[in-house]
Amino acid sequence: MPDTAISIKGLTKTYAASGRSEAKVALHGLDLEVPRGSIFGLLGPNGAGKSTTINILAGLVTKTSGTVEIWGFDQDRNPRQSRAAIGVVPQELNLDPFFTPRAAMEVQAGLYGVPKSQRRTEEILSAVGLLDKADAYARSLSGGMRRRLLIAKALVHTPAVLVLDEPTAGVDIELRQMLWAYVRELNRQGTTIILTTHYLEEAQEMCDRIAIINHGRLVACDDTSNLLSRMNAKTLVITPESAPTGNLILPEGVTLDTRPNGALALTYSPGETPAEALLDAVRAANIHIRDIATEEPDLEDVFVSITQAQ
Repeated sequence: MPDTAISIKGLTKTYAASGRSEAKVALHGLDLEVPRGSIFGLLGPNGAGKSTTINILAGLVTKTSGTVEIWGFDQDRNPRQSRAAIGVVPQELNLDPFFTPRAAMEVQAGLYGVPKSQRRTEEILSAVGLLDKADAYARSLSGGMRRRLLIAKALVHTPAVLVLDEPTAGVDIELRQMLWAYVRELNRQGTTIILTTHYLEEAQEMCDRIAIINHGRLVACDDTSNLLSRMNAKTLVITPESAPTGNLILPEGVTLDTRPNGALALTYSPGETPAEALLDAVRAANIHIRDIATEEPDLEDVFVSITQAQ
């Protein structure tokens, strides 16, 4: 098995001009590698190029130039093998309303050439919690159930790589937790997961490694912990006993934000300003502390910092 599940080199995509719209370059020489066995986050603002990248991986969009390898198979030289190595769960709930989940699974397995003796329709439907709805028409399923059916369809050919495009968009908390538990189990069994999501707390919790795309270019790609460490900032949150009356003079480079509950949020760089200096400033202002806490930067802070700098 290859060490790299997905290898993208010099990938470009230009959409031709049509009508009044000009030609648009969606991807500018994208280089990206997804390690085998990882849960890999692919993040970026709307229009950054994430969907174009996923659609090229799925074989739904033709690239302009560059190379794409999926599980070691070049997409141009080995199109059948590369497509068989990947399963894509689209963001849109595109299901035939007159098919039952069982029928939809059987048709999908047939499209991938899975012999009837090797099909795992009931096993997969059971795993995603749809076995009791196996013979109900898709039009009668709730939005969450349809989302689960899309995941089930993507798994019929046992792909080595599973792409989840906004899998929890519009679903409730209970279903979200169920989906993530199942995704983790798939990953433990050896499936490489590629995830796009606008819920950055999900990416921070789920992903081993994260790539951020902006304006069709890769602007960051690193282990999640390393990305978080880029933000050399902490916030000291002090809740005073009463409204401060003294003049709070802070060290250079420290910012103050007074929160609606009256707490003072002091954001500082630990490498430049020790926390003790902040406490000294608070005491000098005759502020009596009722409570104190610290806040670490999260992935949203990193995401905003990186994308706004472009």
